[in-house]
Amino acid sequence: MIGILGGMGTQAGLDFCNKLAILNRGKIDQEYPLFILYNKSNIPGRPESIGIQTKNLSNQKVNKKSKKKYLLVLKSLLKGCKLLQENKCKFIVIPCNTAHYWYEDLKKKINIPIINMPKEVFKQTKKTCKKNSKIGLLATEGTLKTGVYNKIFDKNYKLIFPNEDLQKKCVNKAIKLVKMGNVKEAAKAIKPAIKYLLKQKSKKIILGCTELPIAIFAFKSFKNVKSSKIFLDPNLILANSAMKKY
Repeated sequence: MIGILGGMGTQAGLDFCNKLAILNRGKIDQEYPLFILYNKSNIPGRPESIGIQTKNLSNQKVNKKSKKKYLLVLKSLLKGCKLLQENKCKFIVIPCNTAHYWYEDLKKKINIPIINMPKEVFKQTKKTCKKNSKIGLLATEGTLKTGVYNKIFDKNYKLIFPNEDLQKKCVNKAIKLVKMGNVKEAAKAIKPAIKYLLKQKSKKIILGCTELPIAIFAFKSFKNVKSSKIFLDPNLILANSAMKKY
């Protein structure tokens, strides 16, 4: 059984479940994968809890205020993972990129495997992009500034980010709109950031916040998502990895 720790945000967790089901579409109910979704939407905000307001984003051990927020999120994530573990799940997936800032600490305290989403995205990138290629990354400010993807990608690729203005006006706005359920406006909001990354000669663009595939592929078929030559969708990649492990 697959354990899914969702709620970060709810729309993204449901998007993951939908992709998981479509990838292994059965002819009858019994052929679909067994999974438990714990939509733990009361986890404190991840970007706000890694130090954005304390101006010390990447060093939670030095800044006491930041460390306190870090530990609050860790405690909540652990509670969710333990519930999935206790319910006989064989492994856990977390369809939230920013939450992987807590990955190493979670892994130490949970007795079943947790698939690392950014690492799975890296494996997929290696299959489709030559070494030292420019790879665009659209993500929360928390994911960008704490280097969730940089730690994995920097030895092989050059990650390209939107400038500060586009991050605030386009990426942050699109993420917020998806969480509010306004997908059409989110799709419009993210376009300038995509154009910027393509202009910077990005070979691929990682949709490094799980709200963004919802915005970009809104009202398009699953075939469009799977065949995209530009975007790397971490939710789809994670769903594929989960099915292989399952």
